[in-house]
Amino acid sequence: MLVEDASTDAPIDPIALRRAFGTFVTGVTVITTRDEDGVPRGMTANSFTSVSLDPPLLLVCVAKSASSYHAFTQAGCFAINILHEGQVEVSGTFASKAHDKFQSVTHDRIHTGAPVLTDSLTWFDCTTFNTVDAGDHAILIGQVRAFGTSPTAPLGFCRGRYASVKDPLPNGWLASHGMIIGYLIEAGDRLLLRSDGKGNWVLPSARRRKADSQLVVDGGDALRLVPEETFLYSVFDVADSDPGYLVYRARLAGEADNWPGHLRFFSLEDLPYDTIATHELRSMLRRYVRERQAGRFGIYMDSDDGGRVAMIDGEARAWLQASQDQGQ
Repeated sequence: MLVEDASTDAPIDPIALRRAFGTFVTGVTVITTRDEDGVPRGMTANSFTSVSLDPPLLLVCVAKSASSYHAFTQAGCFAINILHEGQVEVSGTFASKAHDKFQSVTHDRIHTGAPVLTDSLTWFDCTTFNTVDAGDHAILIGQVRAFGTSPTAPLGFCRGRYASVKDPLPNGWLASHGMIIGYLIEAGDRLLLRSDGKGNWVLPSARRRKADSQLVVDGGDALRLVPEETFLYSVFDVADSDPGYLVYRARLAGEADNWPGHLRFFSLEDLPYDTIATHELRSMLRRYVRERQAGRFGIYMDSDDGGRVAMIDGEARAWLQASQDQGQ
């Protein structure tokens, strides 16, 4: 073992010290804020830790040499975005000196106005609780005002390289009410599926259903849908320790071409059942194809004896018109 001793007056070697610090396995975060002109600013950082639950506090260290240092220390708020295993490119973008970092990510305002990366593993939206001067860095202590998380595997970092983290979710860790919201997105006679990065296909999923014309799915892609043709299709569990599924049926507005590689439209006759991630999803897709071909859909609700399907007859109509017809 290499030992560096500062018991004498000899200075600590900063390069060796940095390498030693780097043996501590961390996650990777992108910290974000807005400068005095309202322009979003962000940088990659792994010097992050929780501080307190009551009040809810966390901290991150910002180098004084960083171009966005003054923005972070003066803004009064910031967000911590913990990256998942599929966001290596995001980490690299925000570690660079690029001027258009936010053009490649989907972000939103949640509570304080600091940009929150909507596809991150976990985000914390904070007001600045305190700023502590610490050598060539400043320690930003933030009070959490809002946060969100997902079951995706985290992006790790050690010895100057990205690291893989296995088994990120032990049994029982995720609350049972954390439903995954999936979408059966139609475009003509084709259906949109998303690669899970492990050779399988899954449904595009989102953090929450929004009854408007644009849906931001996990991965950051924004899809334009026909809002009046989005309907609940299926509700089911995969396992007691895993989140359940809420699945909606929707229709794409516009063309179904020129999509990134992790998103692909399949014809109904060529759905890749052998590479669908779970048995439950395969069963649901087979039912969807049968009902799509028959032009008559049902709503599936999970139950102990195999579930129930309630069939829906007739075309969808506006509620106001339907209620007026019933009153005649």
